[in-house]
Amino acid sequence: MQITEVKVFPVNEDRLKAYVSITIDSCFVVRDLKIIQGVSGLFVAMPSKKRKDGQFRDIAHPLNQETRNSIEDMIFAEYERELKAMGATMVDLKRQKAPHSNYED
Repeated sequence: MQITEVKVFPVNEDRLKAYVSITIDSCFVVRDLKIIQGVSGLFVAMPSKKRKDGQFRDIAHPLNQETRNSIEDMIFAEYERELKAMGATMVDLKRQKAPHSNYED
């Protein structure tokens, strides 16, 4: 599997920093990933849906940490390119390590 395209759409909100779409193998797109400012830095949130009990559940997500890291690296690189194109930098935005997950959803 290869991420063949990453599109970042920066927003000017308190915690939400950007929406992201990724294309896999030039034939499958995943939309509505988000770059979020968390307590200890930026992180990538996978697309999710709010359940009846009020909790959010990922709709699509990597099944292992290696894939998650690869996706996040590409997203953050593109996010930084977008910020530079807008005249901003990531100096004040620290990247947060991905939270561990059981990957068994």
